[in-house]
Amino acid sequence: MFNKTKHGIQVIAFDADDTLWSNEPFFQEVERQYTEILTSYGTPKEISSELFKTEMGNLEYLGYGAKAFTISMVETALRVSQNTIPAFQIQQVIQLGKSLLQMPIELLPGVEKTLKELKEKRDYKLVVATKGDLLDQERKLQRSGLSSYFDHIEIMSDKTEKEYRRLLKTLQIAPGAFLMVGNSLRSDIQPILNIGGYCVHIPFKVMWKHEIVESFTHPRLKQIKHLNELLTWF
Repeated sequence: MFNKTKHGIQVIAFDADDTLWSNEPFFQEVERQYTEILTSYGTPKEISSELFKTEMGNLEYLGYGAKAFTISMVETALRVSQNTIPAFQIQQVIQLGKSLLQMPIELLPGVEKTLKELKEKRDYKLVVATKGDLLDQERKLQRSGLSSYFDHIEIMSDKTEKEYRRLLKTLQIAPGAFLMVGNSLRSDIQPILNIGGYCVHIPFKVMWKHEIVESFTHPRLKQIKHLNELLTWF
């Protein structure tokens, strides 16, 4: 792990979904209800598999978030039913998707305390770096009550090395001055390590399977269990 007495970190960036607040459990519950609606067309496992296939095919065009997920649910329902699914069930699917836009914002343990103390120290610029639908992510951040702690908000269509480099350029810092905190090794950690930044990984209890990669170690990577452990390090 990088030595805390020698690092040159100037910016601490936080992922939002499943790092600052709970997100994936709501998507999984919606998917469970979705498979119940489509029970005439396959088992829950079969429907979930078809839905994931649709999501992966749509990523390039629709990106991430509740709206993309809803479109993929409708598309999958039409395909597995061979376009015979009743209109009222399509309406149920749409309502399920829309429910994700009003899901409660449940802050994870220690989040506000950690942000408050880091903000008061004024030693680091605090940033949100998240991906998904712009309007939805802006609304979630506003409802979270955390906006005032951050100096910059970055909502990306995807978390790639290119997008992170663009963020670093906006912040006018070198990769070695940037620390990314997040729950996804695939999206929050690997790209930053690849471009020379530092990372803190906080695993979440559930993970969308698209984000799952094999765990690994790295000299610029630290893993912690809860966000407030950052305070003992900084």
